[in-house]
Amino acid sequence: MSTIQRSLAIIKPDAVAKGVMGQIITRIEQAGLKILAVRLIHMAHDEAAGFYAVHRERAFFASLCTFMTQGPCLTMVLEGENAIQRWRDLMGATDFRKAAPKTIRADFASSIEANAVHGSDSPESAAIEIPYFFSALEIHPR
Repeated sequence: MSTIQRSLAIIKPDAVAKGVMGQIITRIEQAGLKILAVRLIHMAHDEAAGFYAVHRERAFFASLCTFMTQGPCLTMVLEGENAIQRWRDLMGATDFRKAAPKTIRADFASSIEANAVHGSDSPESAAIEIPYFFSALEIHPR
């Protein structure tokens, strides 16, 4: 059964610095996902800590926040049938060494942390993540 969903997508600072934003956006569009909102941001530490609060007790939390604040990120709202899973499939496994060939992480990641992209992992997380970066007025249905 297919469902129209929305997912947050982030092109992380490592991928922005490598100059591969355009290639990632092309893959999103070629996969048939619609981009409803986009914003280039540079998160402050408090913003990264708030976004990744679910990981606050994990050993990697501090380094993740530092990594996400090292440069600009491109945040986007994606929409499409089963968008969350389709975006996750396009991204590849979090550990780029386990990512399937031709996925974004297999092609552009250099570590588990510097893994090029982020995506919502469920409708529940998308419902929290999207409004963290975008107001309803900034999301433009196509």
